[in-house]
Amino acid sequence: MNLLMSVWDGLINWLANGLSGMAWWQVALYTLVTTHITIASVTIFLHRSQAHRALDLGPIPSHFFRLWLWLMTGMVTKEWVAIHRKHHAKCETEEDPHSPQTRGIKKVLLEGSELYREEAKNQQTLAKFGHGTPDDWMERNVYSRFTWQGVGITLIVDLVLFGAIGAAVWAVQMLWIPITAAGIINGIGHWWGYRNFEASDASRNVSPWGIIIGGEELHNNHHTYPTSAKLSVKPYEFDIGWAYIRGLEMLGWAKVRKTVPQLKLGNVKPVADSQTLEAIIANRYEVMAKYAKHLRHACRVELARLKAEGAQNTAKWKEMHLAKRWLHRDEDKIPSDVKTQVANACAQNAGLAKLVAMREELRQLWTRTNVSAEQLVIDLQAWCKKAEESGIAALQEFALKLRAAHA
Repeated sequence: MNLLMSVWDGLINWLANGLSGMAWWQVALYTLVTTHITIASVTIFLHRSQAHRALDLGPIPSHFFRLWLWLMTGMVTKEWVAIHRKHHAKCETEEDPHSPQTRGIKKVLLEGSELYREEAKNQQTLAKFGHGTPDDWMERNVYSRFTWQGVGITLIVDLVLFGAIGAAVWAVQMLWIPITAAGIINGIGHWWGYRNFEASDASRNVSPWGIIIGGEELHNNHHTYPTSAKLSVKPYEFDIGWAYIRGLEMLGWAKVRKTVPQLKLGNVKPVADSQTLEAIIANRYEVMAKYAKHLRHACRVELARLKAEGAQNTAKWKEMHLAKRWLHRDEDKIPSDVKTQVANACAQNAGLAKLVAMREELRQLWTRTNVSAEQLVIDLQAWCKKAEESGIAALQEFALKLRAAHA
């Protein structure tokens, strides 16, 4: 009887505290740390290294990340990489595996994991986009073959360590990627947030501080420069995944292959040449982001003038506010229900209309694929001359900077 009571007491104690005997806050901390390591594994290994080849990882971190992802997610590297590459190749189209623009934000947010599993069954996707992923003995005979056994081991470990509460710990660990990656990044990252660059898709930066989701919050930056190992671009942005990569570099465990290009300015040339054109096209997103500042400034000046005249809350005021929000975007990205009001704002301000027209002419330098490089240089020279003779200070200043750009 005493033995039975002792066993019973031990069972009750284990259910309440597990073998670790951790306090509740220690269990919570353990959960947060393990989920963060999972996020780091996804962004560094699956995303930046495997899908985009932005960095090379040594065998130690590579094997660690693969083991950890097997234990914490059960995801197969080839499947994840193939689906993500297809997302970039078919972004915002009906073939995009998880675009909220075509499937709806609610479906991507709530059913992101289901969309992933459905696409993972598509053998054409795996064959076309899954090349170059690990194919060693461990991948073939363990990670890809026994996908649920890894997470099963994690469940057993959590229960042994923490008792009954271990089931809750495991549930959080298993839901972390479906909620943050499949839901927030794939969903909100293409629906809401701010844009630094006019990428061809609907990508948004969810937050300037990429900490909780390993830097993936900077989604517009990533879609603009998908092969960059660093996702932060602006001085106020922070990418914790990049901090980890730099740490791995210092240990000799990683080698960065590519980061975001930087527009280099030198002496102002008398006329733009082929090197100027090359630099502008290579850094076209940054060029347009800088041009956008001039457009927004022109709108602010006009709003200030209207305010001084007491024209607040008038139709002109509202139209100019819309112009400030949308005029720096490509025309096909401006919602149809505000295009008329934005056009009215331009029609009422000759300087603003000129800035918008010149923006489109500048954009033609990299969108016209049927024109020779020699002709594009001539067009760039003509654009700079036209800008400098416009009488608009912002255009004159911008043209000088373009003539100072070099490859």
